[in-house]
Amino acid sequence: MAKSDSVLTPEKEKERYKIICVDDVQCSLVALKRRLMGHYEVYPAESNDVLFKLLEKITPDLILLDINMPGVDGYEVIKKLKDDERYADIPVIFLTSNKEKNSVFKGLNLGAVDYILKPVDTTNIVSCIDKHVMSSRDKKILPDSEDGSKPYILAVDDIAGTLKAIKFALYKDYTVYTIARPECVIDFLELKKVDLILLDYLMPIMNGFELLPMIRALPDYKNTPIIMLTSEGTLPQIKEAISLGATDFIVKPFKDNELMEKVTKHVNIEK
Repeated sequence: MAKSDSVLTPEKEKERYKIICVDDVQCSLVALKRRLMGHYEVYPAESNDVLFKLLEKITPDLILLDINMPGVDGYEVIKKLKDDERYADIPVIFLTSNKEKNSVFKGLNLGAVDYILKPVDTTNIVSCIDKHVMSSRDKKILPDSEDGSKPYILAVDDIAGTLKAIKFALYKDYTVYTIARPECVIDFLELKKVDLILLDYLMPIMNGFELLPMIRALPDYKNTPIIMLTSEGTLPQIKEAISLGATDFIVKPFKDNELMEKVTKHVNIEK
């Protein structure tokens, strides 16, 4: 791996999380990338300088940061990240071979969301990354601003790109909330009343068909329009969705005008 700039092209796959790995040890960086590239877009950085050059080009979902580095160590790097409003909200997980509690606590006190001991176990690190990326995204569940004059829409989908597309298509006429983790939906709905729900069918942990009757069981959501999102749209799927209480369905990928027409139709019917 050349030491020039280290801005390497990651293995591409749509909608994968972007992870920056920072470690000054070449073999550790290469091994880490090999372990993670099947799950994420991985961007290696050999130093503090390379990390901040990368941050000018991409917005990562999470940073894996080695603590023990020459010159500027991981503690100094996370201070710089947290002091910059552009990067302060990016989750940082420390990588360390130091098991001393003081070292761990120092990292967490500086703003790290977690730490992982070296040598890294692939299953554990993937699980840890996924947990903190999803947690970070759920903190941004609320729209940029609430407009009481606009109907409230909740979009539930584990694919970030789909949620962005929905928000982009609807934000001018609706206040759009987004949730990437289906297991968080019921808690949210018990706190916030929305006018329509867009619900993905295929999701991890809990699919849309499992979640749909749970939503209908809530007193405030017996008649709320629920539009299922599906990439297949087979007749058995449609029949099952309707039998469980779905109001309508949209096949993905959808066009903005199709989504707007369906949402407007059902929100107006509800009113």
